[in-house]
Parts: sequence; C-alpha cells; structure tokens
Amino acid sequence: MKILFISSWFPNKLEPTNGNFVQRHAEAVALLNDVEVLHVIGDNNQEEEFIFDDKILNGIRTLVIYYKNSNNPALNILKRMKAYKSGFSKMKRPDVVHANVLHNNMLFAVYLKKKYKIPFVVTEHWTALQAENLSKTPFIIKRIAKYIAGNASYVLPVSYNLKESLELLQFKTPMKVISNVVDTDVFTIAQEAEDSENIKFVHVSSLISRKRPQEIIQTVVRLREKDYPVSLEIGGNGDTDSLIRLVRELKADSYVHVFGALRYEQVAEKMQRSDYFILFSDNETQGCVILESYACGKPVISTMVGGTTELILDGLGIGVRKNNTEELYNVLEDVCRQKYAFKNKEEIRRFAVDGYSRESIARKFTEIYQEIVS
Repeated sequence: MKILFISSWFPNKLEPTNGNFVQRHAEAVALLNDVEVLHVIGDNNQEEEFIFDDKILNGIRTLVIYYKNSNNPALNILKRMKAYKSGFSKMKRPDVVHANVLHNNMLFAVYLKKKYKIPFVVTEHWTALQAENLSKTPFIIKRIAKYIAGNASYVLPVSYNLKESLELLQFKTPMKVISNVVDTDVFTIAQEAEDSENIKFVHVSSLISRKRPQEIIQTVVRLREKDYPVSLEIGGNGDTDSLIRLVRELKADSYVHVFGALRYEQVAEKMQRSDYFILFSDNETQGCVILESYACGKPVISTMVGGTTELILDGLGIGVRKNNTEELYNVLEDVCRQKYAFKNKEEIRRFAVDGYSRESIARKFTEIYQEIVS
C-alpha cells in the first residue's frame, strides 16, 4: 500500500532529533509498504518564502519544506498549509495518510480526507494530552485535537496510559495502542566488554528539566562518596554545559562523563557498554529508551510515570517514584549490592524483539491500514 507520513514533529535541519520516533515508525512501515514522508516547518532566519529539501533518507523519500516564519501565528498557519499542499502535489497519491501528533499541523490530514477522500490515522505521542497535563493544556489545543481525531479512522496512542488520557477527551474515533518502535538490528547485545570494577550507569535524553539529569548526577555522586564503584555516562541533544559545570563543582570528572548529541547507532553503543540505564523523568508518554536498553539486554531503573509503568516489569527493570531522589539512591545502592535479580540479557532482549521490533510494529500498522481501506 502507498502510505504518506505527515507529522507535527520530524527530524530536520533545525531540530535534527525532533520526532525521530516518527521517523522510525515510517521506516518500520516501509518494510511492508511504499512509504513517503512530507514535513513542513518554519524557519525564522530564512530569506526565501519556501525551501524544498527532497531526498532519500534510509530508503524513504522524505520531503521537508521550510517556510519563512513570521511573528504572525495566523499567517504562519496559512504558509504551513500552502507548503503542505505544494508538497503533496509532488508525492504519490497515498492509499492512507499516517498523521502524527494531534496538533494543528494535522489539520492538513483532515483537508486531504475532505478534498480527496483519503482516509487517515493518527499516532499520538504528546505529553500535553496526558491526564496529568490536561488541566494545563489550553482549551483550543484540546478542541483542535478532538476535531482532528473526529475525522480520523483510528487514533493510535503509543501507550495504554496515553490511551486512557485521550479517553478523557471523549474521542468517538476507535483507538488502538501501537507502541513506538526499536530497531533491534541496531540495538543488539554486544560482545562483552573488558571487565571493569565500576558499575556503569547511562542516561541519554533531550536533557530538558523534566528528565532531571542533574538529580541523576547528584545521586551517582552520593554513591561514589559511599565508596560504591560506580560511573555514569550522561548526555544527549540538550544543555550539556550546565551538566559539565555541575560535574566539575562536584569534582566528579573522573567517573561522570557528559556527552553531546549522538547518532542512533552511538546511543546503542553507549547502552551496550553500560550495565544499567537510568530514566528519572517527571513524565513519559512511553519511554523509547527503555525499550532500546532492553534490546541491548540491559536492565532499566526508571520512574513509574505515564507509559513507563507498562514497561518496568519484574526481572527487566526497577521502578521508583517521581521526583524521589532518596528512593532513586536507595534503589541504585541496592543494585550495587546485587539485591535485585534480573533476567539474563537474552530474555531481556526477547521482550523488546517480540513486541517492539520494526517487523512487529510494521505488521500492526499494516493491519490497521488494510482494515480502513477494505
């Protein structure tokens, strides 16, 4: 089938990792279908009205259109829709549009349905639509989300927690949970590294405040001060400068290493060289990094928030309460004391492969596409 992916978020020259989970969904679907990607984004520094970046990425034709951003939100919406229409005219006519994120960008999917009778589904990832955030999310955003969802054939949240949250918006459209995907050909069990006396923890994220990277560093430093042989690799595509300053202030340079943005393959290498992955977020719609760590055969210590509660299972990971650094310390101390029994690395990986591999997710999406065009 011909599938056109459009998304409110997608990697581009301005935000190279934004929505990379959508890109991985598209790559998974392309295993069984003919996939193209169309994305539109505004650029504040652009002189030209529109720039078309049309290329093949990982075997998929991907057209990203940049428009000249302005200070007028209404004008930007008009420019965005004009860019989408222009881009669509250059793509194959799809059997199904696969939209992502119930943001006003996806009004274009509604337009395609009404003008060309092309059905669409929406995969949802947005923390703004989680139950705990709904009271803070502006009414207009929720209204637009409900309108887009009302025109979709399916809404496909990436976790059951997010599905339950969307149900509070009283969508009448059928919903089915289809997870984020892990490339289990990249995230694999590596050959054993050289023996190290240190217990090696790793954290990779956008490093925004709700990921709480500072608290992770401070907790590992506490362990080291108690003479536990621990080390930490922490970083990602965010504010690393403040973390480097913190590490220096704590005189932890010898065992805490801060790194910058990584390619997908480099994230896998970090996980493969670690013993445990730490996630201490205030909120997650799912937590792709948990699945990536499992695919490498590595256990996870994570806050039990949002979709992570569905992934932190006995023998695979240990859960801690949100914003509870004392509990995080106690759990990591017990990990150092080997008080937890984890499954072996092959069993941990099997969990990720069986439910979250590209092949598994491709089949689930394709079944949905076939259902709505039959």
